[in-house]
Amino acid sequence: MTSVKKHGLREWYGDLKLQSKFTLALTLIVVIPAILVAIFFYNQLYDMVVSNTIRKEQEISAKTAPLIEETVSQVTNAYNELASLPFFKTIFHNPVSTSMKELTYTQDAKDFIQNATAITDHSPVNDIRIYLQSPAPGNILFTSENTQDIFFPVSQVKGTYWYGIFQGSHVAELFCPSFYLGTKERKNYGNLAYIRKLSINYYNNVYDAYIVLYYSSSSFEKILLDNLALSGSVSYIINDRNSAVASSDDSLSGIYWLDYDTIEDSFMSSNNFVEQNILGETVYAGFYSITQPKWYMVTILPSRPLITQSNQLIMQLLAIYLAILIFAIILANVIARSITNRLSSVIMQMKKVRQGPPVPMESPMEHDEVGDLIDTYNYMTRKMNELIQKQLKASEDLRIAEFNSLQAQINPHFLYNTMDMINWQALQGHTNEVSTAVQNLSRFYKLTLSRKKGISTIECEEEHVSIYITLQNMRYHDSIDFISDIPDELMEYQIPKLTLQPVVENAILHGILEKESKSGTIVLTGWLEESDIVILISDDGVGISPEKLQTILSGTGQSSSGGTNIAIYNTHRRLQILYGQKYGLSYTSISGQGTEVQIRIPAKKES
Repeated sequence: MTSVKKHGLREWYGDLKLQSKFTLALTLIVVIPAILVAIFFYNQLYDMVVSNTIRKEQEISAKTAPLIEETVSQVTNAYNELASLPFFKTIFHNPVSTSMKELTYTQDAKDFIQNATAITDHSPVNDIRIYLQSPAPGNILFTSENTQDIFFPVSQVKGTYWYGIFQGSHVAELFCPSFYLGTKERKNYGNLAYIRKLSINYYNNVYDAYIVLYYSSSSFEKILLDNLALSGSVSYIINDRNSAVASSDDSLSGIYWLDYDTIEDSFMSSNNFVEQNILGETVYAGFYSITQPKWYMVTILPSRPLITQSNQLIMQLLAIYLAILIFAIILANVIARSITNRLSSVIMQMKKVRQGPPVPMESPMEHDEVGDLIDTYNYMTRKMNELIQKQLKASEDLRIAEFNSLQAQINPHFLYNTMDMINWQALQGHTNEVSTAVQNLSRFYKLTLSRKKGISTIECEEEHVSIYITLQNMRYHDSIDFISDIPDELMEYQIPKLTLQPVVENAILHGILEKESKSGTIVLTGWLEESDIVILISDDGVGISPEKLQTILSGTGQSSSGGTNIAIYNTHRRLQILYGQKYGLSYTSISGQGTEVQIRIPAKKES
């Protein structure tokens, strides 16, 4: 009986479709390890969440504390900037024995007010006010048109908490939280302030003064909000008088408030988050010192959000696990339907298309569905290769036709200009010049037509453009100086014919000859740049306006008088057709000073 059952189970498994076998096997592979891992890690998951959250918070807080210190430094730097001004030094650093009214109308006073205004534009400081004791210097400073917007009687702030601190202690500076300030100050100037106590020695009488730089806690609040990595947590700043400076959430900071002494003790004993008990709730507290004002930044991570986050993570893991399970079942079915030796060989052959043209397979021996697939693939391969060859031939024909069409637009233009010059010389009776011009023109076209493929060498092109300038000098009375400084090692490299001449022609006609002197210099040089050759043609002509410079290589800025810009555009397009979009011409020009043209081509030697 047992033997029959075992045989029946083996037969049942053996009779299963391949798709079912893979589905069953893959399901077991996924489910069993996942259950074991879930059981093992469940009890440790909360500790992992706490450790991970604290680590993230430490990383964020380590970047946050310097941002707070930087904001404080910007405020103190604003004071230092004011204190360095001459008017400030005259009033507060030295005995004053000059009429205060006279001082308020000096340039130093005006500069002081302008700088104070500028500080509020480029720093966190919202407003700057200086409060003075009356009577002697104050009345004038309060009423002068140059100082009345920054100097005020100290009576305006006598009821504030910060004024009482200065009166009852010997502090010289004070970083004030919101409740240190009066209602008017908080409403009109800013809810935080940095205050320095000063004095004026005016005709041997000393008067107290306070310079107040008001700023807003909103900048701190944004930094503190960005500091939080856990929902329900809070960050706040506390000063050495146990007062809150700023908080990411006022209500939460009130619930999780720690006094300054406790924070200082905890900070000295640990540089990590420490576990605290606040109102019966376990929290994790981290402390960071803000050195200059003797503040601490406190970050509180309550345990309740951590537990919630742990539970959410468990649910997420379960959801991911179910998704993986469903995906595994689907994948098993797909794989089961697709795995056979012949089908795998077809897939491998098809993958070779990524590296090159498709290659046909051997004709199949069997003519089932897979055999039909191979026959269909071979037929498709032949058709694709035929289409690729046709496309390549069509592209090559198009490239050659466009190249020949563009080249044909260049030659007649130069020939017309040159024959016009020879005609002019003949009419003038300059037979020797006519002979020289004809010889140069003959050599010019010999270089142009010497090769059927339209490719020359840099040496020939350099001679070609030199002859062209000689012909132009005959026409324009030797007004063009030509300097060629191409290294000898570049001379044998290939370059398309008529690449340099249109650029030089443009430099002469639209650069040098448009100068008042009708004369100038053209410099030709070049160099190797990795696998490219760069040829530079520069002139000291009138330059090209920015508007025209934008269109000269686009084919839209043709000149109606000479067509030179058409030749420039065609030259640029020829190089791009032959070599690709990264090659061609690039222009830089300064109006009134000249133009530089870079010609970039691949470095290829004559074969």
